[in-house]
Amino acid sequence: MWNKISVDPVLNGTFHVHLRCMHMSLLAKVRKLRTHMLFAQFGSSYFTTAWLSNQMFKHNERNILLMGPPGAGKTCVGQIVGQRLRMPVIDIDDDVLEKTWGMSVADKLSEIGGDGFIEEEGKAVCNFTATGSVISMTGSNPLHPDAMQHLKRSGLVLYLDVDTEDIMQRLSRMKVNRIVGQDAGVSMREILQYRTQFYDKWLDARVLCGTGDSLEDVADKVLRTLGRYEDLESDMFISTRSQMSSDAKFFSDVVIEGLAPDRGLYVPKKGFPKLEPTEWLRISSMPYAMRAVAILENCIHSMDVSPVELSTMVHRAYGQNFANQSVVPLKHLTDHQYILELFHGPTASFKDLALQLMPQLFAHCLPQMCNYLILVATSGDTGSAVLNGFQKLKDSDRERTGVLVFFPEKGVSEIQKLQMTGFQEGNAKSISVLTDFDFCQRSIKQIFGDSSLMGHLAVEYATVLNTANSINWAQLLPQVVYNCSAYMDLLRNHTLTFGDPIDVCIPTGNFGNTMSVICASNHNCIISDFIASGEYDLRNRKLLVSNSPAIDILNSSNLERFIQDVSGGDGSLVRDLFLSLERDHFFKVSETLRQKINLEVQAGWCSEDDCLRAIREVHATTGYIMDTHTAVGKVFAPAVLKALQCQNIPQDPVEQLDKLCTIGGQEQMHEALLKCMRDSGDHPHKIFQADFNKLADEVEAMIQDSFLRGLKNE
Repeated sequence: MWNKISVDPVLNGTFHVHLRCMHMSLLAKVRKLRTHMLFAQFGSSYFTTAWLSNQMFKHNERNILLMGPPGAGKTCVGQIVGQRLRMPVIDIDDDVLEKTWGMSVADKLSEIGGDGFIEEEGKAVCNFTATGSVISMTGSNPLHPDAMQHLKRSGLVLYLDVDTEDIMQRLSRMKVNRIVGQDAGVSMREILQYRTQFYDKWLDARVLCGTGDSLEDVADKVLRTLGRYEDLESDMFISTRSQMSSDAKFFSDVVIEGLAPDRGLYVPKKGFPKLEPTEWLRISSMPYAMRAVAILENCIHSMDVSPVELSTMVHRAYGQNFANQSVVPLKHLTDHQYILELFHGPTASFKDLALQLMPQLFAHCLPQMCNYLILVATSGDTGSAVLNGFQKLKDSDRERTGVLVFFPEKGVSEIQKLQMTGFQEGNAKSISVLTDFDFCQRSIKQIFGDSSLMGHLAVEYATVLNTANSINWAQLLPQVVYNCSAYMDLLRNHTLTFGDPIDVCIPTGNFGNTMSVICASNHNCIISDFIASGEYDLRNRKLLVSNSPAIDILNSSNLERFIQDVSGGDGSLVRDLFLSLERDHFFKVSETLRQKINLEVQAGWCSEDDCLRAIREVHATTGYIMDTHTAVGKVFAPAVLKALQCQNIPQDPVEQLDKLCTIGGQEQMHEALLKCMRDSGDHPHKIFQADFNKLADEVEAMIQDSFLRGLKNE
């Protein structure tokens, strides 16, 4: 029996409008869809003990160090792992400390107290050496920096990240009521939480333990974590058009390249990783930033971005950077319908969820010897988000990273235009083009495909071009997190139990956030037409202006990733289809593939009048004002005010937002957006004709201005 719950991820305010129309006019007509979203069980171990023994520990000088709090099971898990890998096992407590001191650990602690104990423990560990062993550390080893540096040099530190409730139960059974460093008046739970920062500081890889995992379960996960750490190829990427596995690239390469050399898009070679049900249940109790770390660590190999660095980036992106403490709050609308609000970032765009993190990943992966110019085509939301995100990089990264945004002059809201045109100096600029989004995006792809131009820029200016659109996997990947987070919130709120299916309705234009969902379109409904007919037809099709320009797209780049996935990774098919689209502006998939597509996604579209009607009806029924805090649609605020039948709608964008706030409340309006609006004024900006050569010239001028400025001043 299907659970009648619909989770509606609002990609930004305007998306929200179409989403509601979908529920009112379409969802009753489409069958329920079971979403994948990584919710499958891992199944049998991908990396076997034999594989680990033969491949990983051929050079048996390396140690495996198990780190974690008291009660994490380090000693027992170490014995299991050592037995399976035929490696000696060392317990720091029994085999190092007690032999060094000639007394029990408990007696030593009673004799010298907590602070003295940590120092004495650190000295003993610094004098200890071992090779090729499984070492179970003490819970307090990470509190001594010198000891941890000594241990870390000898091997791989695996953090047994065990659920606090499981630890509390184990410590209770062992009758442990106090641990090292726990002062009077401090609870066990508080000291365990305090210690987390030290474990997160020293880990090489995390072993995420699910709620209720047994010691055998944890040992299995240790083996899988070891295997993944050593097997770099397990996390590699291929082009959607690739025919050879030898073409696979590492995550860091994919982030830097953006578009594959064959003009395909990068996808994980072995698909998305899968987490076990107990792990999802564990994640459901975490705040958003910690959920993001737990999920993204499974998608990014630690040799590309270490867990410590990734955690730092994620907490910088989501820790204090959103107007709502939940980052992406899940709001109950009515009956079994929920709204996932993604507009609480600094630019009021759902793209903030990706572009507060992606620039950090990009800067981390950059080689030091080149400059990089990020080219972005936007229908409004991406532009302001990418400019804001890259602006926040540290100075040393900003000095070698530029951002140039192309947007359609008549295709974005005044609020969006104010946000983007505020960036006109230094290494972050925006220019408008008298055209539509598709021309802007097509021009960027043409620039990337012009080998002579790319070579000229590389040789003449030591500059490499890249993109921050959803073409780039690092921009797309963070969007996975909030879809998963919506499901986790429903689990945490006891709205459903793990395994219950949900419907996910995502309005889309570029197909950058849609896998196993219901796709909602406006009157630029090429996605819904394709899903219904199997034909992708751009011939004689004109992009129509709408109240939702973020999905005013006809050439949907990420559809290529979806077809690659649903076709079972048929790179030859994908290549032929999209070369046909480039050449003939048309392709058609086989009936067999169309049926497979219909098993994965459903789609529909609604008119502009339907959107405005939905705003009015939802407000009348629930009091919820759709899109109150966003600025993403063309003349968006006036459209909503009109739908709410307000009189005397102001012309000034700031006054429009103020009027909306008087109706819906201002408590969720991001301060950064308000400041941008009030300080903006009327920024002069460059306006270009739809001429590819002119845009290419502007790219070179941007490079000269961004990276040769210092040389000119010398």
